[in-house]
Amino acid sequence: MARNDLSPRWDRKMQQRLARGEAAALGETYDRFASLVHNLAHRVLDDERAADSVTREVFAHVWEHPETYDPREGPLRSWLAEVTQRVAVQRLRDREEREQTLREERESTVRRASVAARADYIVHSMPAPLRAALDLAYNQRRDYRQTAADLGVTEDEARRRLRLGLQLLATAHDAGTPPGYRGAV
Repeated sequence: MARNDLSPRWDRKMQQRLARGEAAALGETYDRFASLVHNLAHRVLDDERAADSVTREVFAHVWEHPETYDPREGPLRSWLAEVTQRVAVQRLRDREEREQTLREERESTVRRASVAARADYIVHSMPAPLRAALDLAYNQRRDYRQTAADLGVTEDEARRRLRLGLQLLATAHDAGTPPGYRGAV
């Protein structure tokens, strides 16, 4: 009972000392509540290093913003638990957001690699005349007239080959396995 009577007074005095910038007050507060803060953070984050970091952040907040604690609104212990919960949950959200971003980047990389593999498969599977026309147009930067001259075909035939080749390549974005593909599953 005496302890409960002392706690509100101790909390008020500690808040006043912290507001005056007494480093010893921060040390006493840390000694009294660091394990509470660390354990709460660890419970939320399930990560020792993250809990250590949250503990440092909470006590830095206490030192830099002692005025945010009002002893009339409850015990210092409860306020520290509230601040800890808020900081730890924000860390958890940040971590989940980073993990989601990484997952999306990996999925995007896999999709791009899949499209590239499919395009490569399509190019190597298309008839040689279409492949030759695409090679001239895209790798050697020839227009359809130069492609026609290099291949010894009419301009209409060069345009037709380029169009068909491009139509086949456009299917690289389609889902599914390339026709006739028997690769590893």
